[in-house]
Amino acid sequence: MDELIGILQEIRPEFEFRESQDFLADGMLDSLDIVTLVAALDKRYRISIRGVEIVPENFRNLETLAALLRKYGVSA
Repeated sequence: MDELIGILQEIRPEFEFRESQDFLADGMLDSLDIVTLVAALDKRYRISIRGVEIVPENFRNLETLAALLRKYGVSA
């Protein structure tokens, strides 16, 4: 999980992602940030997140992000 937090903080260093249960509602991530995050996750874990998976529900918090990565065989 620390690695995932590190990736998030590279994108938005001003936020403490451990403290939020909804990154989108809390204004921590917007649509451009999600696109940047998908690219960073694809590169870091050598996966290709499918377009149908790029929905707000998968990017709400650390747990939903970890669940998304597990679908691609990544343990976050």
